[in-house]
Amino acid sequence: MMQSFVLPYTAVLSARFRMILQYRAAAIAGFVTQIGWGAIRVMAMEAFYRSTSAPQPMHLEDVVTYIWLGQALLGLLPWNPDTEIRAMVRSGTVAYELVRPVNLYTYWFSRSMAFRLAPTFMRSIPLAILALVFFGMQAPASPEALVFWLAATLGAVLLSTALTVILSITLMWTISGEGVSFLVSPVIYLLAGMVIPLPLFPDWAQRVLEILPFRGICDAPFRLYMGHIPATEAWAVLIHQLIWIVILVAFGAWLLSRATRRLVVQGG
Repeated sequence: MMQSFVLPYTAVLSARFRMILQYRAAAIAGFVTQIGWGAIRVMAMEAFYRSTSAPQPMHLEDVVTYIWLGQALLGLLPWNPDTEIRAMVRSGTVAYELVRPVNLYTYWFSRSMAFRLAPTFMRSIPLAILALVFFGMQAPASPEALVFWLAATLGAVLLSTALTVILSITLMWTISGEGVSFLVSPVIYLLAGMVIPLPLFPDWAQRVLEILPFRGICDAPFRLYMGHIPATEAWAVLIHQLIWIVILVAFGAWLLSRATRRLVVQGG
């Protein structure tokens, strides 16, 4: 019974994942761009550390590792809606989605997960190897740190997918999707730690950043990898991710039910 329920969603996840893997030229272009941006960010942080004598919450070596992990897993950031759902909303073919004999939220969740995972899969492994060999990225702090980083990265994938589905659902009202991408992407980049590592933010901001879901996408998994968050506190990170996944999935399912009740498809 459970297998028959899950099978359609794993099938669409697998099919979409394999389809996106065909865009190798885009993956190579993204790989080169991410190497360039990573080098710029490392140079900027080195300049900052050399210009100050004040004690910092992270060593420069940890910041360098943090930056390259961010560049390797950049594709996980939920900064835009699913491009195929956006095309369907614009053309009106989203109406076909409503008659499929599946749960629409779970179906879109599977599609969005492949949308996040496939580009990340193509770029992350070669970029991480290159950063480990040539650019000063450190290996995991310990076997425990590696295990908890892998678990937290899985949580980050689910968290990012839940946010991506919510962004896709907003297309039911905004249609174009450009507005929500322009609005959300700088917020995601900043609050996930992709501009400045979150430990370098002021003390007054730390309590807010610890509550928000965005640290569970980049900051917390990266700090587990480096041992900056000790293994004894890893469960708190995983529970924080799980709570936000449940909240965002429940909110996304509710939002989609409201959107489909009020959907108007024009043209034909």
